[in-house]
Amino acid sequence: MNTAKDKDQHILVVEDSLMIQRVIEICLRQPARQFDQRRDGASGLAAARDLNPDLMILDIRLPGIDGWEVLRQLRSTEDGKDVAVLVVTGQGDTETRRRAVTEGADGFLSKPFRPDDLRRAVDLLVHD
Repeated sequence: MNTAKDKDQHILVVEDSLMIQRVIEICLRQPARQFDQRRDGASGLAAARDLNPDLMILDIRLPGIDGWEVLRQLRSTEDGKDVAVLVVTGQGDTETRRRAVTEGADGFLSKPFRPDDLRRAVDLLVHD
């Protein structure tokens, strides 16, 4: 995680819905934040490895490899262990929430979410 004041926060959003990608960016936009978006698991995982973001906001239901596999593969790498991961999914049941933690997610938020809840969850995971 970046903690230096002079470095922007880099957020990678891996979400197949363009509308939800846009909502997330609007909710979290700040001058010191940079966003990248991917719409499928394989490109999201590649971007996480290439960009080394401070935070990945990860949907579970993705085309190609799903979010669970993205999370597993990310956590299996040395650099991937340091990326904060917030799972944001339409599957808000207790079992999905438990699995997210077990698989290595740092936070969980179910859709639909309130903007303030998203901001709070992200603020807990990335700091200025």
